[in-house]
Amino acid sequence: MGSLSTANVEFCLDVFKELSSNNVGDNVFFSPLSLLSALSMLLLGARGNSADQIEKVLHYNHIAEFLKSEFRDSAECSQAGRLHSEFGQLLSQINQSGTNYTLSIANRLYGTKAMEFHQQYLSCSEKLYQAGLQTVDFEQSTEEARNTINAWVENKTNGKIKNLFGKGSIDPSSVMVLVSAIYFKGQWQNKFQERETVKTPFQLSEDKSVIVEMMYQTGTFNFASIKNPLMQVLELPYAGNKLSMIILLPVGTANLEQIEKELNGRTFQEWTSSANMMERDVEVHIPRFKLEIKYELNTLLKSLGMTDIFNQAKADLSGMSPDRRLYLSKVIHKSYVDVNEEGTEAAAASGESIAVKRLPIRDQFVANRPFLFFIKEVCTNMILFGGKLASP
Repeated sequence: MGSLSTANVEFCLDVFKELSSNNVGDNVFFSPLSLLSALSMLLLGARGNSADQIEKVLHYNHIAEFLKSEFRDSAECSQAGRLHSEFGQLLSQINQSGTNYTLSIANRLYGTKAMEFHQQYLSCSEKLYQAGLQTVDFEQSTEEARNTINAWVENKTNGKIKNLFGKGSIDPSSVMVLVSAIYFKGQWQNKFQERETVKTPFQLSEDKSVIVEMMYQTGTFNFASIKNPLMQVLELPYAGNKLSMIILLPVGTANLEQIEKELNGRTFQEWTSSANMMERDVEVHIPRFKLEIKYELNTLLKSLGMTDIFNQAKADLSGMSPDRRLYLSKVIHKSYVDVNEEGTEAAAASGESIAVKRLPIRDQFVANRPFLFFIKEVCTNMILFGGKLASP
């Protein structure tokens, strides 16, 4: 999975930078994993220049084992290439039941009834990406199609993501819409006690602040102090230690723009590497926050280099449909996160905390100013979510 996680990090940071520069001063929140799987599903049916552009944007063009074999007459999906089957395994691993968290990745393509789709594409996208293509009547029953999509997304995200497509947002001329939604609910390995949460100023800028509910706890966490740019990196594990949140916090005279400027795949890996992150005794102060953000990503994906797929004259989705008029009308992505005190009251917590050898000096991690945060799967290093808290 190494090469897949590298592509995931690179793609995540590309999208993050675009969203951040297009929404200056705003919160940013999205799921690179959800987008990556939805766009990979599209890639499964793309050919020629359209496929090359998607591969490049997803950073798959550097992956040697990406086998460019196309579907043949066989019903097997293994010929789609190793990367697609790896992605299928990854989604099964992350979505498995019996975990201490709830994670629901919902990707689906909605195609117009007027188009014919290859049966093999439909069965392989279902098998590899746990996501089928549903035909709807955009032309004659636009509102009905919109309500169908919204109901499916709401159902897949535990009712958290409602009305993904607002009234009038789907055009009767639409031929294919890509829907990507994700819901996550995790409990901290060590929960924050509500009685410790206090109202504290959060510095939005040099001369502006707001009052937030600041959570507090002391514990042993992976922690790093980076000198250039000046910042602290903290890893907060979720229950079961399968997922964790990484926070990049500017300190001293540094600001978030400096971190964003230096942020790329290499620096992110470096800042969060085991060489930098050490187990430390840390006093943690982070605000309680909830984000729900929706993006229409056509323009962003075009600016990254995925242009042909949105152009009826140039799109080549011949692996998906024999109809040459098929192109992508719209990409909508919405994600939701709720960060609060909740955690597991595991019996092991009391025993472990006593066994930890306390350092005489505790590090202070006070997130009372804008910061970046990423939620990742520990085993595969896949980034599930990326965000910026500019204003709680």
